[in-house]
Amino acid sequence: MRVNRILLSSALVVVALVIQVSALARLHLPGAVPDLMLLTVLGLAMVYGHVGGALVGFGAGLLADLAPPADHAAGRYALVLCVTGYFAGLIKPENGRLKSATGPMAVVVAAAVGSTLLYAGVGALVGDTAARHVGLTGLLFSAALYDLLLAPFVVPGIMWLARRSDNDPLVDAGPATKAGDISSGWLSSGTGLRIGSQRGGLGALKAKARTRSTRVGRIKGVKRL
Repeated sequence: MRVNRILLSSALVVVALVIQVSALARLHLPGAVPDLMLLTVLGLAMVYGHVGGALVGFGAGLLADLAPPADHAAGRYALVLCVTGYFAGLIKPENGRLKSATGPMAVVVAAAVGSTLLYAGVGALVGDTAARHVGLTGLLFSAALYDLLLAPFVVPGIMWLARRSDNDPLVDAGPATKAGDISSGWLSSGTGLRIGSQRGGLGALKAKARTRSTRVGRIKGVKRL
């Protein structure tokens, strides 16, 4: 990965972990906890691709495994976020643009459900049966609901920062191009003229004037003869 990607990913993951541990984990909501770390990995993976998403997911999960108050085996959440980041990176659009928000929202729901199932499955392999006592069905529903409600406030901003750090031309040219289209459309609707064709219209008027003057000169020359 590039240096700017590593720096940005590290900063975002650390901020997400601090908010996750200090604020979201203390809300005592029924069922699961809103997973800000998961949303951060999803936003970066949908810009960096499957390889970058897997690397970011593994690093973020390992940091969450080692950060207190971790009550599970180290590497468990790293595996979950690594797999999630890899599959989320597979939907990265080729031109860098997302056509609608339906795709990312579907990815968030699938990631929330899939990561919860994978986390519970790995826990069952190592002897952690906490998911059975909580209720897996309620855990899946609450995880998908909380992450879906939080995603619009997190994922688009993270994707914008990731593209900004990569100097993506879509970020720099997009707002300016839209502003230019809006302004030209406003002026053209008010005047009935197209802004881009004004220069061409003036040139046509000048050409017609020159043609008329040439014809007048020829006619005068014929009369003199």
